[in-house]
Amino acid sequence: MKEDTVSIIPLGGLGEIGKNMMAIKYKQNIIVIDAGLMFPDDAMLGIDLVIPDISYLIENKEIVRGIVLTHGHEDHIGALPYVLRELHVPVYGTKLTLGLLEAKLKESDPSEHFKTRCVKAGDVVNIGPFQVNFIRVSHSIADAVALGIRTPVGTILHTGDFKLDQTPANNQVIDYHKIAELGNEGVLVLMSDSTNADKPGYTPSEQLVGEKFDETFRKADERIIIASFASNISRIQQTITCAGRYGRKVAVVGRSMVNVVSIAIDLGYLDIPPGVLVDLDEIQLVPKNETVILTTGSQGEPMSALSRMAASDHNRVEIIPGDTIIISASPIPGNEKMVHRTIDQLFRQGAEVIYESFSGVHVSGHACQEELKLMLNLVKPKFFIPIHGEYRHLIRHAQLAESVGIDPDNIFVAENGHVLEFSDKHGAISGRVTAGRVLVDGLGVGDVGSIVLRDRKHLSQDGILIIVITVSKETGTVIAGPDIVSRGFVYMKESEELLEETKEKLRSILKQCEGEQISEWSGIKSNVREVVGKFLYERTRRRPMILPIIMEV
Repeated sequence: MKEDTVSIIPLGGLGEIGKNMMAIKYKQNIIVIDAGLMFPDDAMLGIDLVIPDISYLIENKEIVRGIVLTHGHEDHIGALPYVLRELHVPVYGTKLTLGLLEAKLKESDPSEHFKTRCVKAGDVVNIGPFQVNFIRVSHSIADAVALGIRTPVGTILHTGDFKLDQTPANNQVIDYHKIAELGNEGVLVLMSDSTNADKPGYTPSEQLVGEKFDETFRKADERIIIASFASNISRIQQTITCAGRYGRKVAVVGRSMVNVVSIAIDLGYLDIPPGVLVDLDEIQLVPKNETVILTTGSQGEPMSALSRMAASDHNRVEIIPGDTIIISASPIPGNEKMVHRTIDQLFRQGAEVIYESFSGVHVSGHACQEELKLMLNLVKPKFFIPIHGEYRHLIRHAQLAESVGIDPDNIFVAENGHVLEFSDKHGAISGRVTAGRVLVDGLGVGDVGSIVLRDRKHLSQDGILIIVITVSKETGTVIAGPDIVSRGFVYMKESEELLEETKEKLRSILKQCEGEQISEWSGIKSNVREVVGKFLYERTRRRPMILPIIMEV
């Protein structure tokens, strides 16, 4: 008789930071864990967001029973407005997670009704054959949970993003007892956060940030501006607490920060002393040494509030000498240049900027090596899959698992799209499904692919030369042109000689067609691209995109 098996299918979050998404399948039932996005890298010109390819889930939509969320960060919930257009299933999450999600869904499609199910840490929910235990963990956002998923084959534990913070700012200490209890019962597969798997020791407590904030507030003589992730509600609470302690008013700037603060207040996740939080217009009337501005822009995003302040482009807040600016976040890989450019601009304007992690104004929300080993020892899984990290993180986490005694044959460093199949005795990578990246550009989802990105890169590097030729429909002979339009290649007024020589080359090509009807457009266009491209490269050592246009009149 064939062994009963459960399949784990990562659709995002492996070999990359972001767009976390995992499917678990037992017979004709699938549940999905998280549906996040990632932000584009430098090569994805013009792209707004990157989301997981959910072709596999769409093909199996009849057996998808629900989506379960670990917490409210964008890399775990950001793709849901797109995913829920295709999968009309209930979404399970804690109160803050669903509060943040519902705001995104309303913004995406106010008319659509989505099925959400609010849970809290400690709840147990049955979804088809899966019994899902929501287990409290510490992270850089409130209401984060791990998922203990009991299946007919065995228990799967998905840690979500976590760290072992003994003194978290929101007092939400990880539920060690429940995790150890599952470990004693027996865990078939552990999937654990690998983001900091290459960092030794322990992640510092969030409470250290509060102490550094207190010191900074005590010493600052003028206005304080704090930039953080909008979703880091613990950091927002610490800012408000310190402001209240030192008699300062707080104003919130930046659309996402305003939205998150509003949601957190409505749901009871922020404790704000009376009179501390004021409108931005009102704070302009308060003495500078009694004010705090809480803003977005910790990643140097060009359109964020802090970046616009740094560039003197914000219409309501201007940086003034003496400002103390705290950047309470680490740069996401790839954002370092933008962050450093913003910091330089702030220093140029006379501000004092506190920004490095060693300054104590930021700590990670992810577990380092000793915490990861403790999680492995608490759970004692039969099989282990490192998740949530670039490939080097997954490898390092696998090595940590081996160091605490997990059988190397039972450790699977997988890739997005792999099908990992487990019975109570055996585990293996048994196949592959479609997985990858879907690029979002404006309202277009998936309509920009590698060819479009290649063209954009070409245009950004060497520009475009448009060649317009007008021919007679009756005789096929040239009656106007060639005319040349240059964009991003050369400035036409300063390069008249080069463009005139280019026209001569074109005329010689067209002359070869004299006496014949010009009807083989593709052949002529190809010839134009080849001859003109070769000529321009010889003269400029550049290869602009050449776009011939032939019009019939």
